[in-house]
Amino acid sequence: MWRAAQGLLFVLLVSSAAFVLTRLAPGDEFDAIGANHASADAERHRLGLDRPLAVQYGDWLWRAVRLDLGTSVKYQRPVAPLVGSRAVNTLILGGIALALATVLGVGIGTLSGARRGGAAAASGVAAASIVLLSWPPLLTSYGLLLLAAVTGWLPVGGFPSGSGSSLVRILHAPQYLVLPVLALVLPLAASLERLQAASMRDALAQPSIRAARARGLGEDRLLWKHAFRLSLAPLLSVYGVIGAAVLSGSFAVEVVMSWPGLGALMYEALTARDLYLVAGCALAVATLLAVSVLAADLALRLVDPRREPLS
Repeated sequence: MWRAAQGLLFVLLVSSAAFVLTRLAPGDEFDAIGANHASADAERHRLGLDRPLAVQYGDWLWRAVRLDLGTSVKYQRPVAPLVGSRAVNTLILGGIALALATVLGVGIGTLSGARRGGAAAASGVAAASIVLLSWPPLLTSYGLLLLAAVTGWLPVGGFPSGSGSSLVRILHAPQYLVLPVLALVLPLAASLERLQAASMRDALAQPSIRAARARGLGEDRLLWKHAFRLSLAPLLSVYGVIGAAVLSGSFAVEVVMSWPGLGALMYEALTARDLYLVAGCALAVATLLAVSVLAADLALRLVDPRREPLS
């Protein structure tokens, strides 16, 4: 209950800070589009943007509680459904990347931490992970775009066109996901591999594991049933932070690869000085971060109820 309350407070503070800072910044969305003074003043009055900051913020907060986030000046559409559709695209990209990175990183990290395949293989995996960790998603995105442009193997950014929901369009043209997912998966899987390898080495050194081995328990069962569960607790304690890293990395990838998610929408909102759109994007991002941290804490409690979450 306390974690949920912390999450709600975090969402409130982030979205409120985005609203206030955008409102206090010089100029507004009408200055950004170069509207004439008369029409700009009329639109400001119609949208309530000429009211005092405290009154405007209180009105926005009251409407936000009812999921009414105002109207975007740039898109001339209600903010809530616009942000919701873009959030779905970000969740598709980030969710697939996180799932793949978790399977690859945790699986390979378990084997390398247990020295399956020998010391040379474990050292090779560690070296490869360090190299991948040194390349942030932004640089990886540019490298993958260059490779795709030169070879013509995959679409260079964008999003599949057509009718239907985002998920339906992705299922009909999954090749559009390959580049942005790879840009997120490679450094994230390397990070998870390093964390899991260290955690697995610590788990195998536990007295309970040594005692089970002395009783003649098979190595495969010892590794995957007992040591593996012990190794998950340290990883899950920071998994909420990892989810936040996926989200922040996804924003850079979205802008570079023209993926219509929250990151690209936030960039457009900031450059257009679209007050309600900036606040709506910040609220959605903060909500996703809070949910990821809460989900990681709950998973940690299931794996090890005695451990206090660190995220």
